[in-house]
Amino acid sequence: MFLTRKHLSRRTVLKGAGVTLALPLLDAMIPAATALAQTAAGPKMRMGFFYIPHGAIMGNTSHGPDMDRWTPSGSGADFKLSPILASLEPYKRYMTSFGNLQNNAMVGGVHSLAPATWLSGTKPDKSSAGASMSTTLDQVVARNIGQNTTLPSLEVASETTQQAAACSGSACFYNTTLSFRDAHSPLPMEFNPRKVFAQLFGEGDTPEERAAIATQTKSLLDRIGDRTRGLQRDLGASDRVVLDNYLETLREIERRVQLASSRDLSAIKVPEAPIGELDEANQVEHERRCEQ
Repeated sequence: MFLTRKHLSRRTVLKGAGVTLALPLLDAMIPAATALAQTAAGPKMRMGFFYIPHGAIMGNTSHGPDMDRWTPSGSGADFKLSPILASLEPYKRYMTSFGNLQNNAMVGGVHSLAPATWLSGTKPDKSSAGASMSTTLDQVVARNIGQNTTLPSLEVASETTQQAAACSGSACFYNTTLSFRDAHSPLPMEFNPRKVFAQLFGEGDTPEERAAIATQTKSLLDRIGDRTRGLQRDLGASDRVVLDNYLETLREIERRVQLASSRDLSAIKVPEAPIGELDEANQVEHERRCEQ
């Protein structure tokens, strides 16, 4: 048997003018006649938690179960997805749905306690001068499966809020993040796509280098163009397709990051008083409606 395929190191990166870009897994990175699981390119276990701050349309509202558009029905392999989850039908055989769960730790403070207690189920000690709750589930998982990756965990948000900017006291610890590394260490959520992109792909080793790169070009991909074209010539047809799709995805991310960074945020005003400052009677009624 003759094995003539050229082997590309899994550690190969594209470099250009001070930047490096990691590559996706390509067939050429797997040594011939070697099982994938026995190489450094073996798949890594991942877990993600997605928080819906305003909840979903469920049967515990005043409209009753007939209005439920979230909860799957049935049991076993033949369970039926709800209208909201219908787009996941092709992946249903990989899914497990849990019901009848309740987070008692947020009772009495839906908006102020729900985010941080969602992955801990532990009611914070509001008498503490600083954050005092418990490690959240995502960080428990990260300690076990994330230590062999550059970023054990990544905490991101779709947007910031005026409430987060205006909160005061212990509320700031519990309504502006989902993750606690330990009982006293809340992890900030990053909503700036440019900063998230830099964490994942890097743009220089120091603030000065990053500033210089930003002034020279807006595109990381433009800086590695020559290396990209050279690599594509050495790859097989299937690997070229994978690489092209990967680079196209990065190009789209860059486009969105540039659009986001060009937005004028100067008109955003932080209110003088915290949002949701209601008299006691209205606050109780507000919380009651949110819990329905």
